[in-house]
Amino acid sequence: MSRTMLHVCRSCDGVITDPDDAVLVAHELGNSGPGWDVYAHRDHVDDVELIDPDLLRIMTRIWAAKAQHEA
Repeated sequence: MSRTMLHVCRSCDGVITDPDDAVLVAHELGNSGPGWDVYAHRDHVDDVELIDPDLLRIMTRIWAAKAQHEA
């Protein structure tokens, strides 16, 4: 008996029922394990936000402070 792996789309949170429609978009690390793969529907790949907006805001402030200090 074969087991089909179902994935959830990161963009729409819908179940991806067709294995050919599942696109691997990222791998997220886990705190106490190997982590997990992140999938999206083929049509939703461009809609997936891979960068955390809070992280981007914090890193932008750090980079700006470093650039100002080096100048």
